[in-house]
Amino acid sequence: MRYSRLASEISGETRRGEVQPLMGDPSVSSTTSRDDVHLLPLAGSPSSSRLLNNDFNMFRCCWNLLRRRRTLHSRTIRIGHGPILATAHSFPPNVVCNQKYNIFTFVPLVLFQQFKFFLNLYFLLMACSQFIPAVQIGAPITYWGPLGFVLTITLIREALDDFVRFLRDRELNGEKYDKLTPHGFESVASSDISVGDLIVIQKDKRVPADVVLLRTTEKSGASFIRTDQLDGETDWKLRIAVPVTQNLPRDEDIFDLNVEVYAEKPQKDIHDFVGTFKVSSEDAVQDGSLNVENVLWANTVLASGRVIGVVVYTGRETRSVMNTTLPESKVGLLDLEVNNLTKILFLFVLVLASVMVAMKGLDKNWYRYLMRFVLLFSYIIPISLRVNLDMAKLFYAWQIGRDRHIPDTVVRSSTIPEELGRISFLLSDKTGTLTRNEMRFKKIHLGTVSFSSDAFEDVSRHVMSAYAGKLGRHSFSSKLQTAVEAIALCHNVTPINENGKCSYQAASPDEVALVQWTETVGVRLAERDLTSMQLQLANGQAKSFQILHLFPFTSETKRMGIIVKDETTDEISLLMKGADTVMANMVQYNDWLEEECSNMAREGLRTLVVAKKVLTPEQLADFEKHYHQAKMTVVDRSEHMAAVLRRLETDLQLLCLTGVEDRLQDQVTTSLELLRNAGIKIWMLTGDKLETAICIAKSSGLFSKSDNVHVFGQVQTRIEAHNELNALRRKTDVALVLSGTALNVCLQYYEAEVAELVCGCTAVVCCRCSPEQKAQIVNLLRKYRAPLRVAAVGDGGNDVSMIQAAHAGIGIDAHEGKQASLAADFSITQFSHICRLLLVHGRFCYKRSCALSQFVMHRGLIISTMQAIFSCVFYFASVSLYQGILMVAYSTVYTMLPVFSLVVDRDVTPSNALTYPELYKELGKGRSLSYKTFCIWVLISIYQGSVIMYGALLVFDSDFIHVVSISFTALIVTELIMVALTVHTWHWAMLLAEALSLSLYAGSLLIFDQYFDRQFVTSWMFLTKTTAITAVSCLPLYVIKALRRRFSPPSYAKVN
Repeated sequence: MRYSRLASEISGETRRGEVQPLMGDPSVSSTTSRDDVHLLPLAGSPSSSRLLNNDFNMFRCCWNLLRRRRTLHSRTIRIGHGPILATAHSFPPNVVCNQKYNIFTFVPLVLFQQFKFFLNLYFLLMACSQFIPAVQIGAPITYWGPLGFVLTITLIREALDDFVRFLRDRELNGEKYDKLTPHGFESVASSDISVGDLIVIQKDKRVPADVVLLRTTEKSGASFIRTDQLDGETDWKLRIAVPVTQNLPRDEDIFDLNVEVYAEKPQKDIHDFVGTFKVSSEDAVQDGSLNVENVLWANTVLASGRVIGVVVYTGRETRSVMNTTLPESKVGLLDLEVNNLTKILFLFVLVLASVMVAMKGLDKNWYRYLMRFVLLFSYIIPISLRVNLDMAKLFYAWQIGRDRHIPDTVVRSSTIPEELGRISFLLSDKTGTLTRNEMRFKKIHLGTVSFSSDAFEDVSRHVMSAYAGKLGRHSFSSKLQTAVEAIALCHNVTPINENGKCSYQAASPDEVALVQWTETVGVRLAERDLTSMQLQLANGQAKSFQILHLFPFTSETKRMGIIVKDETTDEISLLMKGADTVMANMVQYNDWLEEECSNMAREGLRTLVVAKKVLTPEQLADFEKHYHQAKMTVVDRSEHMAAVLRRLETDLQLLCLTGVEDRLQDQVTTSLELLRNAGIKIWMLTGDKLETAICIAKSSGLFSKSDNVHVFGQVQTRIEAHNELNALRRKTDVALVLSGTALNVCLQYYEAEVAELVCGCTAVVCCRCSPEQKAQIVNLLRKYRAPLRVAAVGDGGNDVSMIQAAHAGIGIDAHEGKQASLAADFSITQFSHICRLLLVHGRFCYKRSCALSQFVMHRGLIISTMQAIFSCVFYFASVSLYQGILMVAYSTVYTMLPVFSLVVDRDVTPSNALTYPELYKELGKGRSLSYKTFCIWVLISIYQGSVIMYGALLVFDSDFIHVVSISFTALIVTELIMVALTVHTWHWAMLLAEALSLSLYAGSLLIFDQYFDRQFVTSWMFLTKTTAITAVSCLPLYVIKALRRRFSPPSYAKVN
């Protein structure tokens, strides 16, 4: 979110917290923020602030835009010192402002956005020229009317969108929270919260600012938050209260402490926080470190308990605002093509006007006539084309959203629906996209023996025998029991008991699958809090463990660890699990890990290596000493902590290798086959192992039986990359498999060659691929395969960069997270829906927009042709053929609805579009709107305009008003007939639009006496002449179309 540039609310009034920026702290560098941190503080406003009226807020926002640079500071917050001293630095107000405009800036900013484009500015200049008598042609409404109509539609749309944002902002700013003071609790609005305030947050309430968690009603001192609106992940995140304040008897006792909270300067990283918590007394000073587990970020939701926290960041300095960036606006290929054609029409206007002036004869006023002819022919450039296409796109988005065959599909970017109809490359994630991301434990391997799902009863029997103490410590059952116990302890899973049912909360479905499996073999996770864990055995026995340290999994380390102490034996153990590539260097020598990892990967299983190390009390004490020192550092804290931990992660005992299955989604195989038949090349980009990726590619049908699978070698040097590329060049019908490492080497030296060879493969799988590499591959295709369209589909946060880089980004609304879905242009609920989205809706959107664009151009070309003929006949006079309201009504009232009704037309049925995916291949060639079709429509317009104008001049008797009546009526009827000839499938909306337009025009013939002779237009002579001219203009085109469908029908006509 963006926050209003209100004045900072720092004053000398009584507060509960003292806030001091660390201006002189050498350990914290004050850096100048980037330009995308727009909100700037104004010093000196009173702290009694309630939310000012929105217009005044926005005025100050605009003023602050002029102040481009600001400095972000760390801060120290003192709790319990009564009145604070005035500070030298002010912090931003906690006001939400997502509005683009206010009452003063609305019209100027909207007009600026419209007229920054050349064509809109061109029409504005043409309209303004009508105030100059020398170049005025007819009534000014002729030019101001269409321009005003387009601008009115735009203003209404922007006003409605901004009003919705205003209502949402007002709701968020007005939310009430309790603030803890020495005198008790007082209610404050979210917009009045300041840095240093102690805020009470209730369960299921939004966190209004970034706060350090001081107290919670949960006895364990832990609370959960939901972060789906921040990072898109739906799993609950564990947050821990500061122990010193959590252990106080009452909330008010916080003010009896002398507490300083240090917070680093604001930054974007939501997974990291550096701070300290210092409690001073007469006897001693107690220091503690603060990390991300102690902080609640703004716009997350409290999922459990009631908490009290101290506000450390507000407004634009919160993590949620700093991570809010406006995505790059995507422009569709159709829009670019339409813009190019519009530029051609503009040149045509200039050429035609110049020819007219030359034919008239050059004199000293030639420039005046040139301007008048440019004005007369300005209808060649369709001013309504942009608004027609924008309205059509909104209709497409509405139609996609209500398709019951793909429920819950959301169009988040309504500007590029036509891109779905021209996709050539589809880049897909694997986990959660092609697979369900629903994990099932399938195999455990202990080096000499492995157990699959059909032998898990044997595992349970061995484990219970070991716990019963019937066997020796070094027996196989004891080894298996140690491995199962390690799996049951080494995780970040929390059991949640609600309504008598137990469920598990974890950051990863893999961890839940492992804990659920240990329960099936007799070792159940019964309880867990911050400091302890209890396992319940099948025989009723309970085992308790102290949690001494927890090292969470990260994408960088690819492992997690935990140090626990068995309360029965006092044994201290370091338990670790992680990817084989990382753990292989930490465990003791063995001769089976690498081979068995490959075997499991070939079965399509996700593997984790589990290991253990028994620690002595001395080792633990030494580790804790150095680890505490690392945690108290402010600069590079994470690096120091990792270095200390690495000294402990050596010489681990390898316990077992686990295999978890991720099942394919429904209809993935048929969907991939359908997309391949549609001419779409599908690439799978995954961070998984090579063998697993190949197994999924084969089982899903990404690799066909006829494909020659080529595994690209693990190249390290330029020569090796050159040799591998040459080997690939010699093969045909290749399905390529390569790693992210090999791809990096090849792109470093042979970027263009890689693009050429890889794009020629039937399918591509890139394994061990990082999020940055996924986006890099998309950009590679966009660079070397333009103008082919690239789509990307994924479900996780690691797919966001790929989705945003693609021409059309498609996110899957996953159970575990919504980050990809929220960042995408289109959101679906399962992979199989992508077929209907592309083959049906993509086809319809593209074909309809092409027809709409060409008809709007035809509408301007035909009347300009008539104007040119009229001027030529009357000695190149720069006089308008039709005056005033007729020109305005022509492109709005009389023809707009029939032409726009083409957005409900369809050339094939949805079932045929899916049954014959080969039809989709033709769309990629862009033949529906090309220079060839453009020239054909130009010729049609010239032919019809000539027939109508010359016909009217030939058949009229004496009054010029009869020429106007005959030609204009024939023009309107011709437009309506052309729409009818273009329609493939009639819809009730089309019939209604045709009938309504014809009725409105018939009524205007009787109303506008100044333009039409009522007696003449109601005669049989008028009807006969108009019918004859219309027939000559339309009948040949109908015959040509009928013959073409008979002897050379298009592909879509054959399947119908």
